[in-house]
Amino acid sequence: MADRTTSNITIGADRSTVMKVIADFAAYPEWAGQVKSARILSTGEDGLPATVRFALDAGVINDEYTLGYTWHGEDSVDWSVVEAGKMVSGLTGSYRLAETGGGTEVTYELAVDLKVPMIGMIRRKAEKVIIDTALRGLKKRVESP
Repeated sequence: MADRTTSNITIGADRSTVMKVIADFAAYPEWAGQVKSARILSTGEDGLPATVRFALDAGVINDEYTLGYTWHGEDSVDWSVVEAGKMVSGLTGSYRLAETGGGTEVTYELAVDLKVPMIGMIRRKAEKVIIDTALRGLKKRVESP
C-alpha cells in the first residue's frame, strides 16, 4: 500500500454531528468535490453503511470502485477497497475525530494505489487535493445553517 497522506481541520460542531455528515454518503456529491456519485450497497447491524460504490473524478484519478467501512462509534471510521476500479487498485483511509475546546478536530488519512504507473509525487498531490477538498467541504457542510 502507498504511503498515507494526512491532513486535519477543526469543525465547529460535536463529533456526533460531524459523524452523521460523514455517514450521509448520498449527499457526498453536494460537498465532496471529486465524488460524482456514492451509492450505499449494504449496511451493517448498526445501520451504518458497510459498502459504498463511488464514482470519482479527481483529475488524474477518474474511476468507480467500492469501499468497505468499519465504524468506531463517534471516534473514527476506516475504509478500504473491496472492489477495485479500472484505475484504483487499492484505497485505504480514515476519518479520526477528537473533541477540542472549539469543536471537533477531524484528521483524514488516505492512501491510493493505482493500476496505472504514476509518479509518487503526482499521486500524493492528487491525494492531498482529495483530502483538502473533502475536509473543507465537510467543514462547510457541517457548519452551514
